[in-house]
Amino acid sequence: MAPVSARRRWWALLSLLFGLLVVGLDVTILNVALPTLAVDLDASTADLQWIVDAFIVALAALLLPAGLLGDRLGRKKVLLAGLAIFGVACGLATIADSVGVLVAARALMGVGAAVVMPVSIAVVPSMFSGAERTRAVALLTAGMAIGLPLGPLLGGWLLEHYWWGSVFLINLPLIVIGFFAIAFLLPESTDRNAPKLQPLATLAAVVGLAALVYGVIEAPVDGWLSTATLVGGIGGLALITGFVVSQARSASPMVDLGLFRDRAFLWGSMIATAASMLMMGALFLVPQYLQIVEGHSAFGTGLRLLPMIGGLMVGGLGAERLAARFGYRFTVIAGLALSAAGCALATATDPGTGFGLVATWLAVLGAGFGMSLVPATDAVLASLPADRAAIGSALMQTLRQTGGAIGVAVFGSVASSVYRAELDLPPLPSEAATAAEDSVAGAAAVADALGSPETASTAFAAFTDGMGAVFLVCAVLAVVVACAAGPRFPKRPGAEEAQSQHEPSRAA
Repeated sequence: MAPVSARRRWWALLSLLFGLLVVGLDVTILNVALPTLAVDLDASTADLQWIVDAFIVALAALLLPAGLLGDRLGRKKVLLAGLAIFGVACGLATIADSVGVLVAARALMGVGAAVVMPVSIAVVPSMFSGAERTRAVALLTAGMAIGLPLGPLLGGWLLEHYWWGSVFLINLPLIVIGFFAIAFLLPESTDRNAPKLQPLATLAAVVGLAALVYGVIEAPVDGWLSTATLVGGIGGLALITGFVVSQARSASPMVDLGLFRDRAFLWGSMIATAASMLMMGALFLVPQYLQIVEGHSAFGTGLRLLPMIGGLMVGGLGAERLAARFGYRFTVIAGLALSAAGCALATATDPGTGFGLVATWLAVLGAGFGMSLVPATDAVLASLPADRAAIGSALMQTLRQTGGAIGVAVFGSVASSVYRAELDLPPLPSEAATAAEDSVAGAAAVADALGSPETASTAFAAFTDGMGAVFLVCAVLAVVVACAAGPRFPKRPGAEEAQSQHEPSRAA
């Protein structure tokens, strides 16, 4: 790449921020729209899970191959293509009139996001070095992080003033600005030494993850031992296993499985993945509880999610000081214990619970996520040699996104199963009963249409029972991960890790 002036470098970095901000917004902005989608599109709980998971599955499965494609073909060209795909997908989502079209649009958004995330980070080392590179990576990370708390607030405001498609339409101005800024400001860069893309292995990973998620999501509808559930789950696991085996046997794999020999990378990735599962599962259920059961508006729901976002920020910032004083091991175990405590507290929630208790466990959950996620990620990046930092970071992000997709699928299915089992409806017309059994949003709509408060009360009680069961499972998972990974996690970076602990890696 030709030398770039200092001023142009920073303007080019600013252009990358627009793309990452869009991805950050899209991670959380849809959550407050789920209750509205359930009514307007007549979406069941399984449909809502697919609307969320279609994005995450595509993102998780394509992060690594998209990064490699950028290295080979040129990062600027691939990044522009990713933004274009994301923009087209957002346009398609705004006019979607059915669940199937919206799921397809969300999957296409995941494809675009899978290009934007790793390629944006990979561009930085080609333009910056030393302390400037640290600052650049920190700014890009902050750009995406800003979108997380803005998502629920902006989405809630849009839903109160416009139709639900506006939560996707808001992305288009940012995408257009980012596209033209990158086209004119960002220099082209490549890495011809990057591993080659393996189409068959990539296809196995994508189809395997989608099949596994399908099996889990459809289980409450068709039964956990049904043919569709077993074929999807077992077939998905077989394809994912085949992908792993192919990478282990390949002379030049896309995924360097040797990274898992490092205990900081192995256990840090496990902790980060578990934290992502817990967080995405909570963000799937809590907005539905606040908006449908408690009756808050979309914007009010966004405001009431702020304790979790605030706890996440406080826990993440405090984790750095705790890790410096007490070490990584203590901090991640404390974070997982705090997550378990928040989940245990959440099991006491019912339709009549005041927001004081809800705000408390939301804040505790957020703090626990931040305290476990930040030091785990920091330790993983500190363990990576300089020549494997990019591929190692992409692998960890892939595991995290996969954990988020599986979290939504598993925890949504557990909640749906308990909801259906606990639902005790009064006599209703068959069509109304079917709608009420599909989701709590459907039950609320039936109750309003028929003037049946008994339908609403039994549906709300069944939903909170399902949510309580999910948080109980989450609490157990947090304790198991703390006991299994915590003692094996490095207390502090070792001598070898400290040598590879470059500033850019820590900032990432």
